[in-house]
Amino acid sequence: MKAMILNEYGANASFHATDLPRPDVKPGHLLVRVAASSVNTVDTMIRQMGKELPLSPELPAVLGMDFAGTVEEVGEGVGDFQPGDEVYGCAGGLADLQGSLAEFMLADARLVAHKPETLSMREAAALPLVGITAFEGLTRAGAQAGKRVLVHGGAGGVGHVAVQLARHFGADTYATGHGEQLEIIQGYGATAIDFKKEKVADYVEKHTGGTGFDIVFDSVGGANLTNSFEAAALNGDIATTVALLDLDLSPAHFKGLSLHVVFMLIPMLHNVQRETHGAILKELAEIIDTGALKPLVDDTYFRLEDIGRAQDHLTQGKAVGKVVVEN
Repeated sequence: MKAMILNEYGANASFHATDLPRPDVKPGHLLVRVAASSVNTVDTMIRQMGKELPLSPELPAVLGMDFAGTVEEVGEGVGDFQPGDEVYGCAGGLADLQGSLAEFMLADARLVAHKPETLSMREAAALPLVGITAFEGLTRAGAQAGKRVLVHGGAGGVGHVAVQLARHFGADTYATGHGEQLEIIQGYGATAIDFKKEKVADYVEKHTGGTGFDIVFDSVGGANLTNSFEAAALNGDIATTVALLDLDLSPAHFKGLSLHVVFMLIPMLHNVQRETHGAILKELAEIIDTGALKPLVDDTYFRLEDIGRAQDHLTQGKAVGKVVVEN
C-alpha cells in the first residue's frame, strides 16, 4: 500500500511516499481503506519534536490520528461492523499504532464508529479528535440547560465543536475570538466576545452581572488559564485542553474551582477504556445527523502526498477550520 512516512523528526523533517505491506486484520480490529485524514496540532508537534514527546512513534513513522473510510476486513470478535461500512475514528499515529496517512489502516474497533450519514468523508475525518475532546470536556464539567458556558477559542478546532455541543446541551453559550472568528461564533448561535477589545472583567460584568460563567471551556490553555480563572463563577468548572505549564492556582483555590484536564489520547496510549471513544463517536454521529453539529473544514484541498504542505498550512496560521487530506 502507498503511505507517507517520516524518516526523521525535527523542524525540517519531510514526508516521503513509500510502499508498505498492507496490514493484516487481527482480532478486535478493522482494516479500513482510508478516504481522508485530518491534521491536528498534536500531529505537527510529533513531526517537529519527535521523541521529546513520550507519545511519538518509532521511525520510520506513519502519522495521522483522525480518519474516515470504508471497512475492508473485520477481525474476529467484532460484531458491530461489516465490510463496506463507512466509519470514522481516531485510532493511530502515535506510540506503536500505525497512523492514517496511508491507503489502509488497522484500527481497534473500540475506537471507531459508523460515519455520520449526513457528512462526507472529508467532513467526517475532521471530527474525531476534536469532537471527543469537546464532548469529554463539556460533559465532565456538567454542561446542561441553565448553565452559562464560556468557550475560549470558539472558532478553533476543538472550540468550534465545543460551542455547538454546549448549545446542543441547552447551555447559554458564549465564546471568545477576534476578526472573522466572531462571525463564525455567531453563526453557531453563541454570543461572540472579542478578546482583543474586551477585558475579562468587562465581559464578565456585561454577560453575567459580575457573577462569572458556570463553566469555562479553555481550548487555548497555557497562560490563558488565568483568564479562565477570572471568568469563572464561584465553585465553577473549568475544562482545559492545554495545561502544560507552571501556574499559580491561588485564584482557583479562593473561588473553589474544579479543573478538568482533557487529554483524549489516554485510551489510545494506555489501552484503557477505549470503548468510551467509540461510544462518544456514535453519540456525536447522532447529534450531527440531527443538524446540531457541523465541522468547520478549511477550504484548501490537499491530497495524501501533500501532507507536508497541509501541516505547514496549519502551523503557519493559514487555516480556517480543520485541515483535511484526501486519499
